[in-house]
Amino acid sequence: MRCHEVDYEIVGDDIQMVAVELDPGETVIAEAGAMNWMEDGIDFEARLGDGSKADQGLLGKIFDAGKRALTRESLFMTHFTNRGAGKRKVTFAAPYPGRIIPLDLGALGGEILCQKDAFLCAAFGTEVSIAFQKRLGAGFFGGEGFILQRLRGDGKVFIHACGAIVERQLQGETLRVDTGCLVAFDPSVDYGIERSGNLKSMFFAGEGLFLATLRGHGRVWLQSLPFSRLADRILAHAPTGGGSAREEGSVLGGIGRLIG
Repeated sequence: MRCHEVDYEIVGDDIQMVAVELDPGETVIAEAGAMNWMEDGIDFEARLGDGSKADQGLLGKIFDAGKRALTRESLFMTHFTNRGAGKRKVTFAAPYPGRIIPLDLGALGGEILCQKDAFLCAAFGTEVSIAFQKRLGAGFFGGEGFILQRLRGDGKVFIHACGAIVERQLQGETLRVDTGCLVAFDPSVDYGIERSGNLKSMFFAGEGLFLATLRGHGRVWLQSLPFSRLADRILAHAPTGGGSAREEGSVLGGIGRLIG
């Protein structure tokens, strides 16, 4: 087995975190800033790259870090290693509400593709890279699905999604999905982009101009609430002009907003 074999526990319900248990000498890698707490005996270090390629060299690490910058992630990944004599735990959570999906890459064929901000942490030895969509349509109109993360290895990885999570098994059919609702899928699934309907539907139906199409055979993970949709709704209801909408939902609050 190339990747470290870590144990874990998912804590919580809708706002979850994952507690990873490390044996002495074991390491887990994570996005910068994802750690919640860790027990005594665990050391952490920020490094360029995921450490999956021991002979990569400095230039290779800088090149991979530059590609990560395209996903708006940190150039560095944090490596947490148990230097103690017994088992130790370190806990991670995403920066927004949602659920954590544990995946065993060894049981999934060794590779998975996911949204660029879905990766949370993984056993050391996992390769975390990016995958550009080859089709121009997906590149220009895919929105959140343009740049994907590719996770390779034979250990456990943990990805994060917002809202309720649904796992679908495609058996040759086609699934049309809002680009923000796609969390992850097997590389055997064909990913593309198509118009959401006629011109009237594209501009007035509220479903976006384009939809992601998933065809073929393989697993697909979907989320009910894309974070971008949640952020848009929050911004739409945010108070403006420096005021505060403390009486939101009340008649007094409505009158106050009209006066404002």
